[in-house]
Amino acid sequence: MPYHFEDFALDGERRELRRGVELIAVEPQVFDLLQYLIRNRERVVSKDDLVDAVWQGRIVSDATLASRVNAVRNALRDSGDEQRLVRTILRRGFRFVGAVREETEATKDVRVAVEQPKADLGIPARPSIAVLPFQNLSGDPEQDYFADGMVEDIITGLSRIRWLFVIARNSSFTYKGRAVDVKQVGRELGVRYVLEGSVRKAGNRVRISCQLIDTEDGSTIWAERYDRELTDVFALQDEITVSAIAAIEPNLRRAEIERVKRQRPDSIDAYDLFLRALPDVYTFMPQGAAKGLPLLDQALAIEPDYALVHGFAAWAHQTLFIRGGFQSEHHDKAIRHAHAAIEHGSGDAMALALAGFTIGMVEHDRKLADEAFSQALSFSASCSFVYAFGCVSVAYGGDATRAIAWGEQALRLSPLDAMNCVPQGIIGFGNFLAGRHEEAVAAGRRAVEMTPGFSVLHGWLAAPLARLGRIDEAKASAARLMALDPHFTIGGWSRAVGLAPAIADEVTGAMRLAGLPQ
Repeated sequence: MPYHFEDFALDGERRELRRGVELIAVEPQVFDLLQYLIRNRERVVSKDDLVDAVWQGRIVSDATLASRVNAVRNALRDSGDEQRLVRTILRRGFRFVGAVREETEATKDVRVAVEQPKADLGIPARPSIAVLPFQNLSGDPEQDYFADGMVEDIITGLSRIRWLFVIARNSSFTYKGRAVDVKQVGRELGVRYVLEGSVRKAGNRVRISCQLIDTEDGSTIWAERYDRELTDVFALQDEITVSAIAAIEPNLRRAEIERVKRQRPDSIDAYDLFLRALPDVYTFMPQGAAKGLPLLDQALAIEPDYALVHGFAAWAHQTLFIRGGFQSEHHDKAIRHAHAAIEHGSGDAMALALAGFTIGMVEHDRKLADEAFSQALSFSASCSFVYAFGCVSVAYGGDATRAIAWGEQALRLSPLDAMNCVPQGIIGFGNFLAGRHEEAVAAGRRAVEMTPGFSVLHGWLAAPLARLGRIDEAKASAARLMALDPHFTIGGWSRAVGLAPAIADEVTGAMRLAGLPQ
């Protein structure tokens, strides 16, 4: 049963750590370590206990153990100085000291009764697919990153098919580690097909089994098993993608098959480093970006023209600039990597989307950002990155209509995404720009409910509340923003994101009415 502490919930069956409705990305060993500490919270847990439980007795250095404990604390917004949840007991070990509530069958019934049910989107007539996380059969939890990377690349390949609607990675991965009913998945994600499979990696060989399932009746349309040398992994990803598409559309034109082929690195080492960096960059937090960047830098040292790595590096530096202190180093590196992603990523929709986002948000070149977004959509109309990241840049540029439309499309492409608070919030921000303040408040509240710890959402909500004359509510939202980001100022934020002159006065004026500092 799940454990609850503060505003966190740890679910061992689903292997999920949540803070409110926010899904927190943690590595498998970090999850296991936290779960073991909570289960044994009545005593001090020694290093040997943790090694036996999490690493099955393998030799583990003190530095490795310390890094995993620090990762647990980072996920819980704890620290080595504060130690409010995970305490180090000198020369003895560690203990989880937070107040824990275990969910019983009785409390589970109450929780289920009040939880919002997932939307039933129905099964559309058009070709549509979700790729579920592949099961890691390698016997080593640390190989999860490789299985996840395979799935992510297959999603990228499928997204290149213009007539195929593809659910984004962040929604597909909400099903990771769970036994699922594909018919239910089809209804929750609104897709006709599900691709699922498993990966076994041993030495220099990999075995992948996968099957394509019709979500309407649960029947298997196509299944295959592949055994390959690890050096053939990129060709294998293309083969799986093309086979899945051919099963969906028997009369597929050869041109569409060729469209699946994407630019890939020459080095498997660069690819491996890139996959290892993804979980940290995907946290959307400065701490995660700082942790993932060294791996991205190593990948680029091996493969300097790797467009997608440049795109993720641009995003990571953008995160550190906008949300980590406005340091010029991160500003300049974000722009440099974004331009490199455009230069080398002419056929990579995700790289172009990340580049466009960074150029719009950091360099404030809306024209070049729009060109990158348009080029990305010409390659992949199902790339949720374009809509989810693009709607922010478009809104700050003052185009309320397109910002709302892109926010809505992002929600459809990735209905279960842990970061849907951003496009949902932009729908509210866009309605504010259009003068529809009641609609803006409604959308803004939905965004805040999704992820109450995302500071800027409270600012997006405070502005329409102030314009409606609901000053007490606006000031309450402003106070929540300041509690999450004590260094926030209207001027610093508006300059950093480059608010278009046409909207700057309206946005900043409403925020001043809400009591936010200038």
